[in-house]
Amino acid sequence: MSTEPALTDLSAAVLARGGELRAGGTDTTARQRAGLSPGPFTDLSGVSHLRGCTGLPGGGLRVGALTTLAELAADPRVREGWPALALAAGSTATPQVRSAGTLGGNLLQRNRCWYFRNPHIGCLQKGGTDCPAREGDHHYGVVAGEGPCVAPHPSTLAVALLTYDAEVEVHGESPRPVAALYGDGSGLHEADHLLPPGRVLTSVRLPAALPGERAAYHRAISRAGAEWPLVEAVARLSLRGSTVVRAAVAAGGVARVPLRLPEVEEALTGREATPAVLAEAASTVLGRCRPLPRTGYKTTLFRDTVLEALERAADPGPRPGEAVNGARPPGP
Repeated sequence: MSTEPALTDLSAAVLARGGELRAGGTDTTARQRAGLSPGPFTDLSGVSHLRGCTGLPGGGLRVGALTTLAELAADPRVREGWPALALAAGSTATPQVRSAGTLGGNLLQRNRCWYFRNPHIGCLQKGGTDCPAREGDHHYGVVAGEGPCVAPHPSTLAVALLTYDAEVEVHGESPRPVAALYGDGSGLHEADHLLPPGRVLTSVRLPAALPGERAAYHRAISRAGAEWPLVEAVARLSLRGSTVVRAAVAAGGVARVPLRLPEVEEALTGREATPAVLAEAASTVLGRCRPLPRTGYKTTLFRDTVLEALERAADPGPRPGEAVNGARPPGP
């Protein structure tokens, strides 16, 4: 008989006591130290069946929400079948964070806006009436989309999962697309996701792998390592010869939500992956940009980061930060 805590009991405990669910604790611990998350915390780490990867009928994969980023990056099945996810997981943060941070925690973490992280400053995310970053220092803020809060969404794994049309499973509910965790961003002025309090995200469902596809992940950062990306992009391409027969592209660091980029995909599909075509496709993101006074630099950085990911995915030769289905991408 299992001695693991029941998810229903854990959910009920949060609803009754208040506070938060905690997984790896990399974000909740930082917010606790800053005085933003006083607790109490309900620990999920003892629920072992929420960790690891299991195959699904039809060739898909279920990844438990407590699976760490390091485990995702190293799992041979993920590397071979869903390389964009392995690349994104292996590029996030530092080895120490990747060994503790979890898939679920990455999807549901809070943003890194310094106004939100300062316990002495009020903002929309903390029940205030306005966004001080909008009129203040928003150098790292959004460049696309509109809404009262201007903090970019911080989840790298959500960017990769959007390109796979992945679904999340929530205890006691039907699966929903990953995009449904965030909506269009207009409702994310009090939190960074739409999951109600007490709900437990249990796993992510990936569809069957596409043999032969190429994948790449690229992030633009302001220093060499352990930095939050200014812009990041994931590209997945299926090629027949040099012609793109399928494309899936997404970006992060530019809006209140991770963005799927159908305009880029449409500009690529059915065309040869020449440098000119890739550049033209990447430039379509400029139509999304509505920069704040201090985020104008992200306009071209957004385009160029997407272009870099596309070029890496389309390049037939192996390069760092890319993978081909059936090959092993770089380790974490």
